[in-house]
Amino acid sequence: MTVETTANRINLYEPHEWKHPTKVAGVTWKNPVGTASGTFQYAAVRWFYDVSQLGAVSTKGVSPVPWEGNPSPRTAEGPASNINAVGLQNPGVDHYLVDDLPKLKEAGATVVANVAGHSDDDYAAVVAKLADSAADMLEINVSCPNVTHGGMSVGTDPVALAKLMDRLRPMTDKPMIIKLTPNVTDITVPARAAVEHGADALSMINTVLGMRIDIRTGKPIIAHVTGGVSGPAVLPIGLVAVYRTRTVLPDIPIIGIGGVDSGEKALEYLYAGANAVEVGAAALFDPVAPLRVARELDDLLDERPELAAKLAAGKTWR
Repeated sequence: MTVETTANRINLYEPHEWKHPTKVAGVTWKNPVGTASGTFQYAAVRWFYDVSQLGAVSTKGVSPVPWEGNPSPRTAEGPASNINAVGLQNPGVDHYLVDDLPKLKEAGATVVANVAGHSDDDYAAVVAKLADSAADMLEINVSCPNVTHGGMSVGTDPVALAKLMDRLRPMTDKPMIIKLTPNVTDITVPARAAVEHGADALSMINTVLGMRIDIRTGKPIIAHVTGGVSGPAVLPIGLVAVYRTRTVLPDIPIIGIGGVDSGEKALEYLYAGANAVEVGAAALFDPVAPLRVARELDDLLDERPELAAKLAAGKTWR
């Protein structure tokens, strides 16, 4: 690692010739590491590394109109984890199309646009505007509370998920990733529903439901009461979700998410059957974590030519 300073910008990593690409739903990633939605902000990290060096950038969920998010406090610490209830705060899809997306594409990034909604109409409105955009892939976050689904996320009900996919799939030719919640009895059930109704790839897992209590007051620390648990503690949960889903769906591309903070942990996901991984919570305390993980994984794959060859061909270990 070298440190270069150019026009007040600190580049913590020199340009790298990536040796081990992967493919996700036909889209080539220069390496198998991307950012997890909601943990990446281009305006901040662009001062520390070149985002085009990442396999892909999954941007914060965008909604039809600006969302303010949940009241504070919105975060709490857990054992080896972070708990957040930010509430998908974002400036809306119109702002995304004129600001965030053009900047990332100009920087040379492969962009996965994350789509959020509180109803099927919300999802459809965002997909309609992204259908012909410069985004390389769409990631549909079906873990959002959904008013047309009784306040539960669409991802917990395979029938509702199938209905949503039937509506969204004809709207665009872009590869569509479905981001699944782990807050279900068997994640392979909604996974199968998504694939059977047009999903090109799956990403898993989104955060696990959790909370903390302030023992001085006896009340929940987070104003929303519950939040999503992420960080090292959820690694085993993410791994088993990928492993089980790969067992029942041998051909669908899978992006593994949850607890990835090193090349070694990324490698675990690849051996579990993932085509790629996304780095999330680690980037909240180490902004360059996604690129660091990618560099570590690239070196680890040097010693695993059979796995590297499978990834480059769009195949997986399992």
